[in-house]
Amino acid sequence: MNKKRRIRYLLFLIFTMIVSSCTLFPTSNEVESLVSESPSSEIYSSEDESMEDPTSEAVSEPELSSSEISSSEESSISVELELARGTYTNPVYNNDFPDPSGVYDPIQRMWFLYATHGQYLRSTDGVTWTKLSYVFSHLPQWGTPGAGLWAPDVQYINGQYVLYYSLSTWGDPNPGIGYATAPKPQGPWTDHGKLFLSQEIGVNNSIDANAFVDPNTNRVYLVWGSMRGNYMVELKRDGLSFRVGSVEQAAPTKVRVAGLDTSTGWEVDTYEGAYIRYWNGYYYLFLSTGTCCDGLSSTYKVVVGRATTPFGPYYDHENRLMTNKAAGKLVVQKNDTFVGTGHNSVIDDVNGEPWFYYHAYHVDNAHRRILLMEKILFDEKGWPYVQGLQPSTTEQTGPYYHRVVQ
Repeated sequence: MNKKRRIRYLLFLIFTMIVSSCTLFPTSNEVESLVSESPSSEIYSSEDESMEDPTSEAVSEPELSSSEISSSEESSISVELELARGTYTNPVYNNDFPDPSGVYDPIQRMWFLYATHGQYLRSTDGVTWTKLSYVFSHLPQWGTPGAGLWAPDVQYINGQYVLYYSLSTWGDPNPGIGYATAPKPQGPWTDHGKLFLSQEIGVNNSIDANAFVDPNTNRVYLVWGSMRGNYMVELKRDGLSFRVGSVEQAAPTKVRVAGLDTSTGWEVDTYEGAYIRYWNGYYYLFLSTGTCCDGLSSTYKVVVGRATTPFGPYYDHENRLMTNKAAGKLVVQKNDTFVGTGHNSVIDDVNGEPWFYYHAYHVDNAHRRILLMEKILFDEKGWPYVQGLQPSTTEQTGPYYHRVVQ
């Protein structure tokens, strides 16, 4: 009997231990429940806005409309999209917006355009534009006293957006190029100051910069200059400094790709507003020539040359070197409605088709350079142009864009 009692007592102890263990150590489901209810997952969220590093140079991002919020949020979840096209009639933005340059952001499915003074626009279809704000809350001060921000150029380079801008006054003896970076096209922009001044790089009138990322090599180039020679240097892969090091080291490596030598005086038949694109084996160099800013007397137009390497040499359709004046194949010029047509950029739509954005004066208003756009066409020899070689004045079909299927 004593032996049997001892066995029962041992079994009782074992049973008690089993019950206790179930109480002390919760099941895996209970563990998940406890973790999800823990306040620490909310307190230490990686998305805590207080952890962001704001910049004093940035303008607060304007509030998005409900439709734009929907578009931005839907890019991170599975949605059904369809190709759509709108229509437009020039001008597409009937306010002063000179020297336009822009990008398409596939994450937000939006176009962004930037212009002199640092103003910028946003569009969901590439034709209907809304003014947002300015890239900087106050102008950089590293240039000539009283210099304005001219001709910004924005490109997506190595995982971030880089904005190149000119600081200059009319007749400035030493203008220069600066740069800023941002995670999104609408900022916030962090200004990094000057990249170079005219006298440092050895190019008179150093304005109108354009960065070009070669799709064949991912190497980054910068082209710039205004009526005193157009030059190019190579940058590092992030687009934030010279490939060879300092500006003193970069100066002797620059290559003149268009216009006369910088020692030559200002020549209206040379070029500014350079913009480079690559298509089908050629590097195309768009350039504006003539007078930009004389109201209805402006003679601005856009021409193009091409080369088989980024540094050239660039030739036009008549085999004339672009390092001469009065060269280049015509892309667009004035008509009876718009004059002073120039300083272009190119943005591809979601179907890969290129669109040409530029400014002009309307003949009824000589006081503002307004925003126009055209589809880029190619002739049988591969040269780009716009229909009729002049601005369109009737309703046109716009770029392809992605629309959410309702």
